[in-house]
Amino acid sequence: IVFLEGILAAKQPTVIVLNVGGVGYEVRIPLSSYDRLPALQAPCRVLTYDHVREDDHQLFGFLTEAERRMFILLLGVSGIGPKLAISLLSGLAAREITAAIATGDTKRLSSVSGIGRKTAERIVVDLRDKIGAGEALEAATGGRELTATELRARDAILALIALGYKRAEAEQ
Repeated sequence: IVFLEGILAAKQPTVIVLNVGGVGYEVRIPLSSYDRLPALQAPCRVLTYDHVREDDHQLFGFLTEAERRMFILLLGVSGIGPKLAISLLSGLAAREITAAIATGDTKRLSSVSGIGRKTAERIVVDLRDKIGAGEALEAATGGRELTATELRARDAILALIALGYKRAEAEQ
């Protein structure tokens, strides 16, 4: 289940119910998505991740592809399940998590409830190579408009990375 599109039947800060053709789907969402939800009984489209275990079946929903992608990356880290991943996305925006991973800012990651120092370090080590160089650079700038000098520097760094240089070497 990649997405659900229907009528928003109920919403709470961490759970929504989406009426899709007469079937109500309970979808767990991060707090960041709650603020951007439409009014009750309005049309709504939610990107989803279908988490199935032998004793449980849960849907997790996101309003942006960046949130869903980060959620899936976090699930790949040892010791992080869907509830902890959704908690991290509730505490930090996907862009902030990407920037923290790119810069190795474990303190920022461990500021979220349930994420300790060791878990934050594991997230940085496991995901540093999985986030793209472009994503890391964009997250580091906070999404603001880059100056001409910053654009040239970014393009040069991306070109060096494409040629096989490590990110740290390219940035130097």
